[in-house]
Amino acid sequence: MGSDGLRSYRPVVSSPHIKSAVVLAAMTALDEGRTPERPVYREAVRTLLTVLAERAPGRSVEVRVPPYGAVQCVPGPRHTRGTPPNVVEMAADTWLALATGRLSWAQAVTDGRVQVSGNRADLSAHLPL
Repeated sequence: MGSDGLRSYRPVVSSPHIKSAVVLAAMTALDEGRTPERPVYREAVRTLLTVLAERAPGRSVEVRVPPYGAVQCVPGPRHTRGTPPNVVEMAADTWLALATGRLSWAQAVTDGRVQVSGNRADLSAHLPL
């Protein structure tokens, strides 16, 4: 791992979602210093958000990756109205790095790359995917 907290891209698990062409295309673009094409970025983010929601079912935490997507996940009290009490928000490149194991949760929080609010907003037990 480098001083920036990033590792070279190697999927942590053999999930078919991690190996999907859209996630690989997005990660390749980021590795090359390019911004992925918008449809690729959107689908990669949404694919991995869906995996998170499947692996941590629930509605107590809202994970936001604007402008591409958001999911509710993590077991616990269900949120139904207004701003959720447990929110995690980050940029798309940060989400892809966290989901694929290139960036640790602790490092992302320490670096200010993830904004969290609420006592359930710690996703470290669910990442990487």
